[in-house]
Amino acid sequence: MKQFFKFMFASMAGFFLTILIVGFFAIIVIASLIAMAGKEQVVVKPDSVLLLTLEEPVPERSSSSPFSFSETTLFTTNKVPGLLETTDLLEKAAADDNIKGILLNLSQVGSGMATTEEIRNALLKFKESGKFIVSYGEMYSQKAYYLATVSDEICLNPEGGIDFRGMAAEITFIKGLLGKLDINAQIIRHGKYKSAIEPLISDKMSEANKEQTLSFINSMWNHILGGISLQRDISVDELNLIADSLLIETPEDAVKYKFADQLIYKDQLLDMIREKLEKEKDHKIDFISLARYKDAPSKIKAKRTKDKIAIIYANGSIGRGEGDETSIGSERISKAIRKARSDSSVKAIVFRINSPGGDVLASDVILREIKLARETKPVVASMGDYAASGGYYIACAADTIIANPTTLTGSIGVYGVIPDFSNLLKNKMGITIDRAMTNKHADYISVTRPMDPYEEKVLTNSVERIYNIFVAHVSEGREMSVPAVDSIGQGRVWSGLEGKTNGLVDNIGGLKEAIKVAAAMAKLETYRITSLPEQKDPFTQIMDELSGKPSETRLRKELGSWYPFFEDIKSLTEMKGIQARLPFAIKIY
Repeated sequence: MKQFFKFMFASMAGFFLTILIVGFFAIIVIASLIAMAGKEQVVVKPDSVLLLTLEEPVPERSSSSPFSFSETTLFTTNKVPGLLETTDLLEKAAADDNIKGILLNLSQVGSGMATTEEIRNALLKFKESGKFIVSYGEMYSQKAYYLATVSDEICLNPEGGIDFRGMAAEITFIKGLLGKLDINAQIIRHGKYKSAIEPLISDKMSEANKEQTLSFINSMWNHILGGISLQRDISVDELNLIADSLLIETPEDAVKYKFADQLIYKDQLLDMIREKLEKEKDHKIDFISLARYKDAPSKIKAKRTKDKIAIIYANGSIGRGEGDETSIGSERISKAIRKARSDSSVKAIVFRINSPGGDVLASDVILREIKLARETKPVVASMGDYAASGGYYIACAADTIIANPTTLTGSIGVYGVIPDFSNLLKNKMGITIDRAMTNKHADYISVTRPMDPYEEKVLTNSVERIYNIFVAHVSEGREMSVPAVDSIGQGRVWSGLEGKTNGLVDNIGGLKEAIKVAAAMAKLETYRITSLPEQKDPFTQIMDELSGKPSETRLRKELGSWYPFFEDIKSLTEMKGIQARLPFAIKIY
């Protein structure tokens, strides 16, 4: 009898557990089917105001999944439009008679500098419609303020503030940590500016690294000052004086120095918008978020055509294998390029790159596909926040390279890092390693012993060979001499504006400009956009996110501002082979 009840309760528990699991997946499947079946058509009421916050990073590409994970709930509706969709929506709003203006509700801007620049340019284009843009913030970060300067009026909370002090680049050095752990980072590099390895072997920036860093942040800062000066009618010299002297100490200072137009509370802001809409004081303003507005019908009618421009998105560090939406896998990206190349309806390719670089071999695999594609149709490289080192490697064969003014690019250099954990294992953990080998260097390259001089020579030869190959690819793609490429190479990082000056970049502009250039090269008057690599279907994305993303989100929340450093150290441990990537753990603010 005892055994009978034991089996009965076990069976009941298994039954209910099965019901719960099946029910859970049924809910997800039904929600996915609803999302895929069709979206709610949003009706934009007359005299509506488009509301932009931009605190969340704008992704390179809109997600096909209807859900995303948040820090507090299992999953939420995925509503963040990608960069191209964001700029398209602003163009749509300019032509929409029901949208009377935009409210920028800004404090922090989560996107990188080049992405912010593209959105800012789209807002400037929106202003040509004659509609208003008003910004409001309690505390404006420098990036948020730069974006806000497109506004007709900048409003600040009476107890708020504006951060304006110039740009700084901060690098975290872990040589001391490695020393305490008895880890020896064995470094081989080519390029006096190739500073990606400096955090492992030094406790401060080298003079060469400081020189290049000051150069590109000065270039970025001067561009930002030029934009602010033009919109706020304040001279660049005066802006620098204000930053140097930290003159914006109080909200009143912001008005005094023409950084803000009004100090008002939120209720007063709403009254001001009502006046712009010519409405009574008790009128309820119809705000519509960008995420919701994307489901509203557009008055811009797309012309029917079978001709396409393919945008191939390469986002994240470069590595071998498949990769995903946040990392560049050589297999996945190569397959996408081949698909665009062999598709006769694709008349041109825009290769959108947002990458600090990575694995050299993976980069070379991708470059080969770009070279083959260029033989059949125009290829335009569009650079996002980063397209440096390996990111430049995969771009250099394009017919035309277009960068944002604040893109970080160049960094033509390579290095190899072989950590030696033998002292950590022996002195800290009491672990020793022994081996039996058929040949003298059968365990090359090992992380449990230091390299001998001959092995170091072999690795050095490999790094030098790959650097020469890198330079040769750039020389061929950019039609520059090898000495000329070497003179701007050596691992040096450049801004997009500097790249335009030294020949690494053809034109300054964003993704929209790259598409226009590609269309012109392909002699297309009408075309439609197709995006590659193909995204996973929504259900598969949900399953992938359920298996991994919540823990990453939790870790991001717990580590806060330290999370990027965790990511960099993690990427260091995952490196394979010789690398071409930007300095890691560099924070620009």
